[in-house]
Amino acid sequence: MARMIFVNLPTKDLTASDAFYAGLGFEKNTDFSNDVASAWMITETIWVMVLTEEFYSSFLRNGDKPTYGAGPREVLNAISGETREEVDEYARRALEHGGTIYREAAEEFPGMYSVAFLDPDGHEWEVGWMDMSSAPGA
Repeated sequence: MARMIFVNLPTKDLTASDAFYAGLGFEKNTDFSNDVASAWMITETIWVMVLTEEFYSSFLRNGDKPTYGAGPREVLNAISGETREEVDEYARRALEHGGTIYREAAEEFPGMYSVAFLDPDGHEWEVGWMDMSSAPGA
């Protein structure tokens, strides 16, 4: 069995989060979703688990609390896009479904085109495309 990644994110509004992740084109797995959690498949081995704040908090210890929005960021969730156009399409969908642009789409490094956006709770996502022909040693 292939190793899997489950990104777990707290949400203040599961309905808004569901609309956002559906709008990005992720596939909801209803077998692992209920009134406190939604399971979204990005690929067969990469999932986003969106959990209500109370449920998410049940996994925390030592007085830790979920965080949202602006301020220190511990994680930048990043996925690859297949084309520059797909990167732009993710940005469009994020805006259309309750997200905000965090960093405009740009080629900040030669051959690396990316955009960063925030979900409705302020969790950062980046979608990037790399032109492998411009990589060193290509």
